[in-house]
Amino acid sequence: MQEITQLLEEKRAAARLGGGQKRIDTQHSKGKLTARERLEVLFDEGTFEEWDMFVEHNCHDFGMADSRVPGDGVVTGFGTINGRTVFAFSQDFTVLGGSLSDAHARKICKIMDQAMKVGAPVIGLNDSGGARIQEGVGSLAGYAEVFQRNVLASGVIPQISMIMGPCAGGAVYSPAMTDFIFMVKDSSYMFVTGPEVVKTVTHEEVTQEDLGGAVTHTSKSGVADLAFENDIEALLYLRKFVDFLPSNNREKPPVAKTQDPASRLEMSLDTLVPPNASLPYDMRELILKITDDGDFFELQPDYAGNILIGLARMDGAPVGIVANQPMVLAGCLDIDSSRKAARFVRFCDAFNIPIVTLVDVPGFLPGTSQEYGGIIKHGAKLLYAYAEATVPKVTIITRKAYGGAYDVMSSKHLRGDVNYAWPSAEIAVMGPKGAVEIIFRQERDNPEKIEQHTEDYRAKFANPFVAGAMGYIDDVIMPHDTRRQICRDLRMLRDKKLENPWKKHGNLPL
Repeated sequence: MQEITQLLEEKRAAARLGGGQKRIDTQHSKGKLTARERLEVLFDEGTFEEWDMFVEHNCHDFGMADSRVPGDGVVTGFGTINGRTVFAFSQDFTVLGGSLSDAHARKICKIMDQAMKVGAPVIGLNDSGGARIQEGVGSLAGYAEVFQRNVLASGVIPQISMIMGPCAGGAVYSPAMTDFIFMVKDSSYMFVTGPEVVKTVTHEEVTQEDLGGAVTHTSKSGVADLAFENDIEALLYLRKFVDFLPSNNREKPPVAKTQDPASRLEMSLDTLVPPNASLPYDMRELILKITDDGDFFELQPDYAGNILIGLARMDGAPVGIVANQPMVLAGCLDIDSSRKAARFVRFCDAFNIPIVTLVDVPGFLPGTSQEYGGIIKHGAKLLYAYAEATVPKVTIITRKAYGGAYDVMSSKHLRGDVNYAWPSAEIAVMGPKGAVEIIFRQERDNPEKIEQHTEDYRAKFANPFVAGAMGYIDDVIMPHDTRRQICRDLRMLRDKKLENPWKKHGNLPL
């Protein structure tokens, strides 16, 4: 018994050492934590239970028989984050560059299967050189096994990817199918083909950072949701983020105690919207002033800035917020903002998170680049997402709600539960000037008449009362009363029941 115990401790020590002290030191010199250190930061102290510590690869080719490390380059298991069960895997770059083998993949698949059985989130800490070349198609099969589980788990349990090192080739497609992707600046990157291949094929010279770094994917491609300065910051924010989410699609999000009264009035909001309809204002100010303690976990803040998305709490309960941002492109919807918001709306709907929509949208962005890029289909994604959503939906029109964009932004016609307008709201097919120039095109040469017609149109339509008379908005509320009204309505909607017609699945306009 003593010999077995000693052997056990030796194997545990070998697994904990990973690729050896020299490689651990190299990892630290790059400002990166090791796989196990990351898990220690992420999970509540002493709660992480490791599985498959002794798993080794079974490859004998190319000298691999002499390169066996217990654990095979990935640490897997479960623990608690702020008291709630979460499964995770953390790739170990010190072991063969964290490359994925068949055994490595089977470890990941095992915890994903278990997470599905018990209904708990899965977090992947990615730091891998990609497929283990020595295993050939075996490693590719391993990736495909993981991909299949990503798809089956989608909409059932939350899946979060934290990219903390390289992630290239086929490896990028597992994170791409998870709900959120976070990255660490200067130490992580994602791309399908690296700089050398790009140079060979297209003759473009580009660095790893410019091609697939954290800043690139959070500001240009929209692939990633947030970028953090270092491993510690990333993992601490991840702990906070998980608190907004339910464990699975059968649960409601966790409610937190708050000292911020649901009935709080915010008088400063009465002057948020400028008297001149062409002047912008910062929609973030409204978000921060109506949410609990001004706490807004914004996602993709540097991408498609004309729309804001993120998670917050109101009356202690998590909500998803979607808001047009007049400071960027006047708040117009375009290709990028439509895709950004649509995916977020679908996530909230999948996991029972109510959606609060703040509307100030003059329409869809015009131009050949938008039309050639498929704005029709991309805009339809957001329309589809809102129309399909069955969670509580509360909408506030703060100023402009013009044209088809009015319909798309969680209007009453898309089964919005409660739809409000501020007194400053303008709900119409288009702005007064554009409308008059079309209706009275024969009088364009008479500026005085055009001006008069514009004022008449503004008086008739540039207000919330026509929509109110038709029942398309439920009430016109004062801005300072917005938080109180939303909290009240969300409380009323907590037990909402609504089901879509049975179908295998809809055909989203991809």
